[in-house]
Amino acid sequence: MSDFWEPLRRSTPARIGLGRAGNSVPTAEVLAFGAAHAAARDAVHLPLDVEALVEALDGLGLGTPRVVASAAPDRATYLTRPDLGRVPGADLELGPGEAEVAVVVADGLSAEAVAKHAVPLLEHLVPLLDNATTLAAPVVATQARVALGDHIGRALGARLVLVLIGERPGLSSSDSLGAYLTWDPQPGVISTSSIHRLDSARNCVSNIRPPHGLDHATAARTIASLVAGARALGATGVALKDGSFTAPLPGATTTATDRF
Repeated sequence: MSDFWEPLRRSTPARIGLGRAGNSVPTAEVLAFGAAHAAARDAVHLPLDVEALVEALDGLGLGTPRVVASAAPDRATYLTRPDLGRVPGADLELGPGEAEVAVVVADGLSAEAVAKHAVPLLEHLVPLLDNATTLAAPVVATQARVALGDHIGRALGARLVLVLIGERPGLSSSDSLGAYLTWDPQPGVISTSSIHRLDSARNCVSNIRPPHGLDHATAARTIASLVAGARALGATGVALKDGSFTAPLPGATTTATDRF
């Protein structure tokens, strides 16, 4: 008998058509679920190989990478205190520069994703940026959440910060990378109501993980389009739309916001 689900299984890693064994699922599927759950847990706890990442980033020719740590002193604290991952653990001695875009490569919730995809993504992205878009030397951030990039971007005097960070693992994806763009980064402070950037002021390109997710070239094209749009509009987030995969209809007129 042919398996109805087999053609669909070849096109997705999702858990579909598992079958039945009495009132439960087959033993093989139970074991596969356990293995997937273990892989997700391992991805969350696996430490980032900072030395290897710095060496790989250095090979891009963007300048000597620097390393910063969040206020979370260890992985256990990082996982239970997200607020500490959003702020630096010490004063950032990065020095304001003249680059327009700060690039932050952060471990997040999957160091595996960063190790696999951050450098290849940047290799595709850099040639797509126009000559007027200057990049600061990459910053590697450990025990980091997305908002830590606001502190780093402000310390570097950048108008735009790009954070490449490991996303929360799922049962079919433990190596998914996310890219977050924030215009005019404004860092917040723990337990205060000081000005800071809300998530609605960021653009996210998610699930960068070939071959099952977004490939590096496509993700780079999307990010480059958003960078151009942010520079034109002076904004990111809900004000900025990705236009890299769309074209105006014949005879249609567009505004700056529509184009990006």
